[in-house]
Amino acid sequence: MKIKILSPEKLLYEGEIKSVKLQGLNGKFEILEHHAPIVSALVKSEIILMDKNDKQFSFAINGGLLEMTNNNISILVQ
Repeated sequence: MKIKILSPEKLLYEGEIKSVKLQGLNGKFEILEHHAPIVSALVKSEIILMDKNDKQFSFAINGGLLEMTNNNISILVQ
């Protein structure tokens, strides 16, 4: 699946991933390929993603929004 993580200043990450772990208003969750469409507000936390080569990346955020449809994830962060 594809992901884009954007801040107001720049593109933080774009690429193919296996999974992403996030924290929404109701707690932590993980998105894998073929996840049902979802829109979620994100709280101050850390985004942890695993790319196709099993390399882990993490991003500290102050909140944001996530949208997942058709194996495309867009995350706007503060």
